[in-house]
Amino acid sequence: MDVQPERLKDLLQDLVDIYSPSGKEEEILKYTWKYLRRQGLAPIRQEVDENRFNIVVLPDKPGEVQLCFVGHLDTVTAYDIEHYEFQEEGGIVSGLGTADMKGGCAAMIEAFTVLAGRGGTFPPVGLALVVGEEEDSDGAKKLVREYSFPWAVVGEPTNMVPCLGHYGYLEVMLRTGGKRAHSSMPELGENAIENMLKLLLHVTEYTTSARPGLVYNIRELSGFPGGFVVPDTCEAWVDLHVPPDSSIDALRAEMEDLVRKASKDIPGLNAYVRFEETYSGYRISSGRPLVKKLKQAYRKTSMPWEPQEFRSHSDGNVLWAAGVDPIILGPGRLEAAHTPEESVSFDQVVQAAQFYLDFALSL
Repeated sequence: MDVQPERLKDLLQDLVDIYSPSGKEEEILKYTWKYLRRQGLAPIRQEVDENRFNIVVLPDKPGEVQLCFVGHLDTVTAYDIEHYEFQEEGGIVSGLGTADMKGGCAAMIEAFTVLAGRGGTFPPVGLALVVGEEEDSDGAKKLVREYSFPWAVVGEPTNMVPCLGHYGYLEVMLRTGGKRAHSSMPELGENAIENMLKLLLHVTEYTTSARPGLVYNIRELSGFPGGFVVPDTCEAWVDLHVPPDSSIDALRAEMEDLVRKASKDIPGLNAYVRFEETYSGYRISSGRPLVKKLKQAYRKTSMPWEPQEFRSHSDGNVLWAAGVDPIILGPGRLEAAHTPEESVSFDQVVQAAQFYLDFALSL
């Protein structure tokens, strides 16, 4: 039995049309739960909080799971709440989450639907549809606390290129101080936002010259208090994505040293740094037995075997920290995710579903 493209398209449209930003996944969870049951599967609810849960599907002998397909059902908030739904034109489907990663989730669900319909022995694979990936990965963290499996395929958008390497991630909070004054007399105060801008120039120089391969993004910049005053506090949130072989601990030490030096060099800076989410990167050897099977599956489909590195944060970082070896592999392009123009080729979603199915059967 092969995947059914029309059924897959209907599923993908339903998933995209349900608005499911992180923390508000209740509706899509109810839909997906009922859908899996209608397909003859026996989904398990793994509670994450009082309103949200992961959906887990296991073979008859859960202890024999060799590989778990993992996808997240949440998305970022809609760029335009009036226009986030599924649309299709020329074989391209667009809408919030089509690439990140409802396309991947739909492909995995379709593969398991076919597995359920074929009867006989279920291969040693599981399916985990989790919540909260776009925030703090609380779904993935709960998953690995209660379930154990050695390998995972995470359906993030990689354009169906296998990613055996994964960037690490460090979330940084920077704070600068100043002196409050009336907005019409800024010369009597010291603007904390101006101090932050000076500090960020040091950070930018460091990231572009001292750390090759480092991906750097200023995500948020806020001054306090609001109102008609010179702000005496400023906070900036910075995302740092580091290549797989980089030491997160060394990066933390270098950032602390940079802030200390900047505080000495910039009069009145009074800077502070704190690290929030921290995940190490990783690289999986191409000589591992399951990777060799994956390579064979690529040869059978005539897809090029050109492993790359996934340069974003994902639930793969959480799985790796728990002792799982995650391969990142899914339809869509990462550069389309989190943008107003998010889209994916529907043919590639079908290709992903068939590939997931064939790879599961090969085990």
